[in-house]
Amino acid sequence: MAHDIVIRGGQIVDGTGAASVPGDVAIDDGIISTVGRVDGAGNQEIDAQGLVVSPGFVDLHTHLDAQIGWDPLLTPVSWHGVTTALMGNCGVTFAPCKPSDKELLAGMMETVEDIPKNAILTGLPWDWEDYGGYLDSIEKLAPAINVAGLVGHCAVRFYVMGERAVEEQASEDEKQAMAELVADSIDRGAVGFSTNRYEPHKLPDGRSIPGTFADPDELVAIARQIGPRNGLMQAVGADFEVLGKLAKTTEGRILFSYGAGPEAESGAKRRAALERLCSNGRDITAITQVRGSGFIFGLQSTLPVRGETWAELRRLDLDGRLKAIRNADTAARLVHEAKQKDATGIPMQHVFYLGAGESPDYTVAPEDNLAALAKAAGEHWSEAFLRFSLESKGLGLFNLRMFNQNLKALRDLFESEHIFPSLGDAGAHVSQIMDAGWPSFVLSYWVREAGLYTLEEAVRRMTSGPARVLGLGDRGILAPGMRADLNVFDADRVAERQPELVHDFPGGAPRYIQRSLGYKATIVNGELSVIDGEHTGIRAGTVLRHQG
Repeated sequence: MAHDIVIRGGQIVDGTGAASVPGDVAIDDGIISTVGRVDGAGNQEIDAQGLVVSPGFVDLHTHLDAQIGWDPLLTPVSWHGVTTALMGNCGVTFAPCKPSDKELLAGMMETVEDIPKNAILTGLPWDWEDYGGYLDSIEKLAPAINVAGLVGHCAVRFYVMGERAVEEQASEDEKQAMAELVADSIDRGAVGFSTNRYEPHKLPDGRSIPGTFADPDELVAIARQIGPRNGLMQAVGADFEVLGKLAKTTEGRILFSYGAGPEAESGAKRRAALERLCSNGRDITAITQVRGSGFIFGLQSTLPVRGETWAELRRLDLDGRLKAIRNADTAARLVHEAKQKDATGIPMQHVFYLGAGESPDYTVAPEDNLAALAKAAGEHWSEAFLRFSLESKGLGLFNLRMFNQNLKALRDLFESEHIFPSLGDAGAHVSQIMDAGWPSFVLSYWVREAGLYTLEEAVRRMTSGPARVLGLGDRGILAPGMRADLNVFDADRVAERQPELVHDFPGGAPRYIQRSLGYKATIVNGELSVIDGEHTGIRAGTVLRHQG
């Protein structure tokens, strides 16, 4: 009898970190049935000669909670080999939610994660109240990849405390009510709980989001319910003292976001601090962006400069903007306005041109920032901006490195066993950043160019490693009996394409997308989801509920 799919003659990187081996993979009924030599034919066959066969990548930090409502293909992550994505990060979720609170939760997601409120309210069915109901609802949307969810502290606090959730401390009874609500959410399928202690994350009225200043004892009360259930606890913005206290309480998995500083020596120092935090058997995992990130802009998108002429330019479409900057008088006015004091709040010494090639250049040397390039050419930075924009027909983009500015420091940090590349924030900050292609950057830069990771180690850190953090025992490794989430890609070619701005959110709201290079196929639950960078139309993903 024929197999459903046979991947023939690839180099198998199984996700464990073991050395790759040549071989075939057979898939039947959504399960990997054979790894090695497959004699029987497949109803569908993929020729993987010269290509790598790996498990599908696991993305530990997305905000696809809203986008899944109108884009079940879950782009761009699905173009970059991601077959499982974690939602509900940073404490902001849409459940639990009383009917009267949906606008409040939607508004909070807009201000924290730059997802348009109107898109959230019109793009989701809002037919749930508890977290299990939310998972039931998105399961009906038939996503193209697998999704798992954390229940968020903000929603839990609002549900229990109402308006008091924003600025007041919880009573003992309220702490217990929240803990029981989180326990019920995990019992209904949430893989864990997320909280957020990052003060700049604000509500629409400017106050920090609920839970930011919650007494750590509140988190400990919740952790006491998470631990026995073997759930994941994520604490964004928490200090090491709080993280250590939570790890001691749950005696289980803790996840948080980390990063390198701007100085070259900061990576080694922060790695040492991370090692101390994770000592004594604590199961703590950090994730970080894979490169300098923070804000991208260009003629096709945001124009972050004050001035009457810049305001006029913003009102035009791309063709109109190109026509305008070709006019010498208009260009002169733009430059004049950009030279004024406080014309922009962006430090151009931390801005880098991504180039006009097929793939963006995220690794430009610090000394080749936009300000320095302009100075070398005898220009103001705005003149260089206009010149690059014209040369790229308006498609050239500029990257402000706010986080992980120093690649040497980031490399030193990545040498820790306790930190994984991730933090693409897919679905969030959709008109500000585009980091969802992070797996392709890991393969193209950290493996192929920088040699930080072997291919096998990079794949482990994007597959079985994060799968373990999520509590998934049946994914992340190529072995018989495991779920058939796989990638087939060209390790010598895989890369990101240039980001581009599109208007495909509800109401025509803009967002950046980014396609990929080098992926032959992505398989989700035994079905061909993406072939040669294009979706097949098959949506075989599922909601991965807590496995206990």
